[in-house]
Order: sequence, then C-alpha cells, then structure tokens
Amino acid sequence: MTKTIACAVAIGMVLLVQAGGGIAQQPSSPAPASAPPLNIASGDLLEVSLFGEPDLSGRFRVNEKGDITVPLIGMLHVEGETAEKVATAIEQRYVEANILRPNAAYVTVFIAEYATQGIVVNGEVKTPGLYPALGIRKLNDVIAAAGGVTQFASTKVLIAHRNDPDNPVSLEYSPTALTPIIPQVQIFPGDTVTVPRAGIVYVLGAVQHPGGFVLDGRDGLTVMKALALAAGSGRAPAMNRVQLMRSLEGGRKEEIILPLKRILQGKSPDVAMKDGDILFVPTSNGLLATEQALSSALGIGTSVLIYRVGYQ
Repeated sequence: MTKTIACAVAIGMVLLVQAGGGIAQQPSSPAPASAPPLNIASGDLLEVSLFGEPDLSGRFRVNEKGDITVPLIGMLHVEGETAEKVATAIEQRYVEANILRPNAAYVTVFIAEYATQGIVVNGEVKTPGLYPALGIRKLNDVIAAAGGVTQFASTKVLIAHRNDPDNPVSLEYSPTALTPIIPQVQIFPGDTVTVPRAGIVYVLGAVQHPGGFVLDGRDGLTVMKALALAAGSGRAPAMNRVQLMRSLEGGRKEEIILPLKRILQGKSPDVAMKDGDILFVPTSNGLLATEQALSSALGIGTSVLIYRVGYQ
C-alpha cells in the first residue's frame, strides 16, 4: 500500500513538471521602474574607482569641452555619455595601454556632483528658478523649495525628464485639498517641473461672495454653478440683466446679456464659462457695468478674493 501511494505521488510530480515546467510558485512582483540614466555634462564631477588600483582612482571634473583627464591614459571625452559607458571606455583604454589585464579590472564611475543639471521649477510657483539636485528629491520637496504653488496654480503638474523632454508626465497635485494629493515621485537632475496656470473666472456685483474662482481643469463651470459658488444673488439682483464679459482674440471684448431668470426656469440653456470670463450681476436699480467699471471692480486682479473650486 505504501509503495502504491509513493508511486502515485511520483507520477503526480512528473505530470506537474511536464505541464508547468516545475512546481507552481507564487508570481513574483514586478521590479520597480528605475530612473533613466543621466548623461554627463560639462562641469559635472565624476568619481572613478578601480578595484585594487587606488592610485588610478579619483575624482575628475568634466571641463568645458566635455573631457576629463584620467591618470596614465590622458584625455577622455565623456560629455553626453552615461556613467556606465564611461566606465567601460576607461577600462578598455587601460587594457589597450597594457596597464591592466583584460577582464582583470573592475571600473565604476559615479556622478558625484551635477554642476549645471539642477531641477528647473517654473509656472505657478512663488519662486521659479533652478534648484540643486542634491540627494533624493521628491516632487513635494522641489515645489516647497520654490515657495509652494500660487493661488492660480492648476492641480496638474507636468514633469519633463531630461532624457525625454518632449513627453512630459502629468500628475495630480493638490496640496491645499481637504485630503491632499501629493504623489511621492522622485525628481532627478535635469528634470523640469512645471505647474500650469488654472483657469479663473470672476463673479461680481449683487452676489454674497464676489471674487475670482480658480478652476482645477477637471470640472466645467457654467453660469449657474458660478453663481452657486458665489452663494447666489445678493441684494435685489436684476435677474434678466446679468452680464457676461469675455475676452476674444486681438484684445477684443464680447459682452453678453444673460436671461438668468429664464435659465433658472429651464427655458434657456445654461452657459459654459471660460478662463478669464467676468460674470456681473447688477442690482435692480443699477445700470449694466461697463468694461472700465468691471476692470476697476477687479482691481486689476489684486483686490478680489480668490477661491479654489473642484477640490475633493
């Protein structure tokens, strides 16, 4: 009986191996994506190490022509190359000069300092500029170094990697949300972080909370939604004389009189607002605002309260 069971187990194992190539295993988790290799640039500091050859090891600054001077083999052009390729080239030069035996030396090259390859932060941040890329820098660290985002910032952040500048990565970034969305993304030397400007519309006049409303790009804003954000109409509004002012190409202005009462009753379609639109609600005794009056009310964009909408 014992032999029969043993034979059955053996046969089962053979069949399992034939069917799946081995005993079934849990699938391994995918390896984390690594950062693209950075190319060496003029001014960078390279740390070259040769195993067992301390006299040939050292730190070498890349000159303005993109070259370094390596002991015993002279000038070597490294600009535009990766650290790995430079390590291979150095080892090959030593072998060709009969200084080292083939496959006997282990050369490593490390970019110890990026002289001109900092991280560019621009767009709607308080202090745009070039920031050093020392150590591990996360997206939030870089934006914080630039003073944080402005009140006009979009919730989308664009990251252009140095080795692929034409294909920027778009990420959600909402540090002022009730539940902040701050992706832990590492930023590398040579990267460019851009915080785009969000759309903004203004609601002025006979409303309870006049001001500018910054859009986050996720939700469209109509006239009725804008009025709701401004806490509805205030003192005795003229419901059928609401004015929408819109900027057109060439600096021209378009003034639209909206039948707000009919829109509320569902007899006229709601109107989608665009970036830069000004919605003015006059009082029942007031006249329609002129362009000059609206510009004065806006205070050239500095004297009105700014609200952010769309954050979750």
